[in-house]
Amino acid sequence: MLNRRRLIALALPTGALPSFATAQEGANPLQARIGAGGCVVLWRHAQTDPGVGDPPDFKLAQCSTQRNLSASGRAQARVAGEWFKARGLAPTAVLSSAWCRCKDTADLAFGRHEVWSPLNSTFGPADRANEAQGIKAMRQRLAGIQAGRFEVWVTHQVNITGLTGEVPSMGEGLIVGSNGQVFARGIFS
Repeated sequence: MLNRRRLIALALPTGALPSFATAQEGANPLQARIGAGGCVVLWRHAQTDPGVGDPPDFKLAQCSTQRNLSASGRAQARVAGEWFKARGLAPTAVLSSAWCRCKDTADLAFGRHEVWSPLNSTFGPADRANEAQGIKAMRQRLAGIQAGRFEVWVTHQVNITGLTGEVPSMGEGLIVGSNGQVFARGIFS
């Protein structure tokens, strides 16, 4: 059962990153950082049904052929949306990979998404050729996010690792500044 009152923080191995606030604490430096803008919440899709990748013959336009969110993942996405709403943090854009598990995560949390191809998975061998181009596009967009604005990007582990060097769990979000610096990471639960 998910606890809707807190966001559990997972520090990077260095232990130097701040944790996400609990609902009872109100504002903290991380919440203020997101609110100040000039950053992205880079979020790996919520929990899925067991497995790695997608079935060999999946179709991007047909969710039933993909690995999708589990019931707990759907709940996890809703809780994350509540966390942002309770703090008055509204993203200026919610961008998503075209994979259904990412679009569903975004929709359940924020009620909207826009598919942005640089966030598409580069897990498969055929997709690896797009990895460098996608990272370049993410860095360019990230650098252009102005103060007072932040975006949420829902994507896959391989894309987050490619951009930041970090390996997030399903449902884990990283707060990334416009220069690519990771300020914090945590799981909404």
